[in-house]
Amino acid sequence: MQKIMIIRHAEKHQHGAGHGVDEEGNHAAHELTVRGWQRAGALVHFFRSPSPGSPIQTPRAIFASAATRDSPSKRAMHTVKPLAAALGLAVHHQFPEGEEAALAAAVLAAAPPVLIVWHHGRIADVVREIAGGHVACPGAWPDERFDVVWILDREGAHAPWRFGQAAQCLLAGDSPEVI
Repeated sequence: MQKIMIIRHAEKHQHGAGHGVDEEGNHAAHELTVRGWQRAGALVHFFRSPSPGSPIQTPRAIFASAATRDSPSKRAMHTVKPLAAALGLAVHHQFPEGEEAALAAAVLAAAPPVLIVWHHGRIADVVREIAGGHVACPGAWPDERFDVVWILDREGAHAPWRFGQAAQCLLAGDSPEVI
């Protein structure tokens, strides 16, 4: 079975509220907020020890969007850094936002299950690049949601992809409802 799990990077400052901080706690524009760092830590247990019957599996490969001069955000990489360290995995971060087709090709060549951490504005594009236009998924990831996992799975290399979602429910205020 192939399984690909996709999450948005953890919390960032939004609409003038809060501010990002780097790993040392210094203000940084393109970083996670304190709540985002908390989510990054909570994702370790969530993905390393999924509940019985959960659609979540421990990833064998992890991809995160690359920071570039045009898009210097380190949020995706820092969201998954604690999990990758706990699992002893390298994070594949050679693809920046906008290179979803190249990301999809690399993800499909990786050993499943795979976890992707991306920017919310392009997650639906990632799904379409992997599964084609035949999978019914939301057309967009809501700006205020950081607490959901989108899941693609299929029984074999030529079987159709199925789309599902799981609520993370890791931090106070997380919604049990999916998108």
